[in-house]
Amino acid sequence: MMSLSNRILELTGIRYPVFQGGMAWVADAQLAAAVSNAGGLGIIAAANMPPELLDRELHRVRELTDRPFGLNIMLLSPTADDVIEIAAVHRVPVITTGAGKPGKVIERLKPLGAKIIPVVASVAHARRVEQQGADAVIAEGLESGGHIGEISTFALVPQVVDAVSIPVIAAGGIADGRGVAAAFALGAEGVQMGTRFVCVRECSAHQRYKEMILKAGDRSTVVTGRSTGHPVRCIKNKFSTKFEEMERNGASVEEIEAFGSGRLRAAVVDGDVEWGSVMAGQCAGMIDDIPSAAEVIRRIFAQAADVAENMGVVGSFFRSLCLEEGM
Repeated sequence: MMSLSNRILELTGIRYPVFQGGMAWVADAQLAAAVSNAGGLGIIAAANMPPELLDRELHRVRELTDRPFGLNIMLLSPTADDVIEIAAVHRVPVITTGAGKPGKVIERLKPLGAKIIPVVASVAHARRVEQQGADAVIAEGLESGGHIGEISTFALVPQVVDAVSIPVIAAGGIADGRGVAAAFALGAEGVQMGTRFVCVRECSAHQRYKEMILKAGDRSTVVTGRSTGHPVRCIKNKFSTKFEEMERNGASVEEIEAFGSGRLRAAVVDGDVEWGSVMAGQCAGMIDDIPSAAEVIRRIFAQAADVAENMGVVGSFFRSLCLEEGM
């Protein structure tokens, strides 16, 4: 049988080229270990986690899995420097970064053997981090939940693939095997999924948060925070409606940020899905069950294989068109 190479698998040591997104208040050691044990890359979200809690979570994930795992570092977080040092102590094998320049992460952690994979939302950003020494990039489109850029996944991924020589992971709006197959058709060598992994049994997010995703349709998400320069995609509720009203009425950035403070935790931890921020991607409308993380991974790659095999027929059709035109 022909052996097919994949740079993401080679880089990280995982079995399936799928990352679980580093979602604040959601991505803990329990979820990360479940994804890693299933052959993907589970990721703990440092976010604004107190250093002592992060230290415990990193100890815990190693108790729960002997597979590779990752840590997501939000570089604009006031605790980012502490997080970097904790990651160094624990020799975290894979680091993903967001919301800032990853230079100090690369400088501190890459010499220790960590693979550094920043999230990027533009070609220019991808090129910059490649020059700084990133091992791969996650090209995340505006379909994703939480903080977003301005370019869709379908447009962003192929442009990033063409612009850099390091491997590209596609993210944003991917929740099943069709999305995985499409991402690979665009030139990606892996995918990252966030919203899909909220709705798994091992995820500790509040049940009401998960139910909001299960009930979502194709038009259930909105983007708030554009006036502050930090757009966020979430499911429509009383919080998002009030947020949009404040933006329309010219509320100051300070007023808006004060109103939004703590709302994600309220939704994820406390289950306040009316006045909390229920961050989720546009793919929420594709999710209708809560299986195990292992079942999600098995299912999406089985479906991706079916899609890819069926595309052989489509390829033959395209080839016939070219032959008709003498191409």
